[in-house]
Amino acid sequence: MSRRLGDIDPSVIRRAVAELVPYEPGKPVEEVQREHGLEHVVKLASNEGPFGPFPAAQEAMARASLDLNRYPDGGSWRLGHALAERHGVDFENVTVCSGADAVIGYLTMIALDPGDEAVTGWPSFPSYVLDTLKLGGVPVRVPLRDDRFDLEAILAAITPRTKLVFISAPNNPTGTTNSRTELEAYFADVPPHVLTVVDQAYFEYVEDPDYPDAIEEFQKAGSNVLVLRTFSKIFGLAGLRVGYGVGPADVIAAIGKVRRAFDVSSVGQEAALASLADDDELARRRITNRESMAILAATLRERGLDPVGPAVANFLFVRAADAVALNDALLRQGVIVRPLGSFGAPDALRITVGRPEDIAFLADALDAVAPAVFARPAS
Repeated sequence: MSRRLGDIDPSVIRRAVAELVPYEPGKPVEEVQREHGLEHVVKLASNEGPFGPFPAAQEAMARASLDLNRYPDGGSWRLGHALAERHGVDFENVTVCSGADAVIGYLTMIALDPGDEAVTGWPSFPSYVLDTLKLGGVPVRVPLRDDRFDLEAILAAITPRTKLVFISAPNNPTGTTNSRTELEAYFADVPPHVLTVVDQAYFEYVEDPDYPDAIEEFQKAGSNVLVLRTFSKIFGLAGLRVGYGVGPADVIAAIGKVRRAFDVSSVGQEAALASLADDDELARRRITNRESMAILAATLRERGLDPVGPAVANFLFVRAADAVALNDALLRQGVIVRPLGSFGAPDALRITVGRPEDIAFLADALDAVAPAVFARPAS
């Protein structure tokens, strides 16, 4: 019996992968335009910054593009050393990868054997769960308390098989975070056999004085922790995929064994390096984000949608009686927001802050779809 081109024995695919439901990214603008015959579409779905690369990064990208016939520096030497100097750590404590998401994947590869556990709050960033499942690991999802990570319950969920704990601070998708005191109490009690991963992808947005710098206050203080940061958010480099982790040297060395040989493009490395020098632009974007978040929150509340808070990043989390219907209705109006079934919150949407004109467009779209019909009744 002949086989069709591409047919293989199902046993070739590992069971853990065959049974996996893949991550579903937000819809791109072009797809929504095609599907709904729209000219103008606003994307408020993927927590990207509303601005492009820093001016210095744009210049660095143009220069780097002239050498794209060459492979990039596989060790990201210049960028890695600049990050080490920025954070006051050794180069051996820094790994630069294709986005913070890649660091998460590499961490599961180096830490998890089949049956090992990774604990995280839920709902949260799906990669903590998906990357664990890919390796045959066991994700342990601990429900949030008051829409924030319940660190006491996470500690209680740790077993001898637990290898990793993922703490999203701020949490994606709720936008909330844990305090310095809560994290200090967690690190005082977490068992030594556990590597904690503190995901601070939105670190540069947060202005709360009770929000800790996990590199400075926990990693450098000797805690068994790896801290994630990224250039995809406030730095405006999401399309280039540059993220990094700061952690124990032996963990960083192990990541180097499984990381792809040329993980970060030369353009990405140069753009990220140039971005580090412009603190004034960073401050300007932080202020703009604060102002825009206030406008977005007011826009939603005026239309019967009450964001969870306090939200400290660049997005808001809102529950609705029928989040799927509201999402579909907004798509037809040309607004892309993020349905959250894959994040563990099927009754909610995540809405990224945008430019003032984007928020105004969202307001008109919500008015057009009568949001009061979808708003979740107060409990």
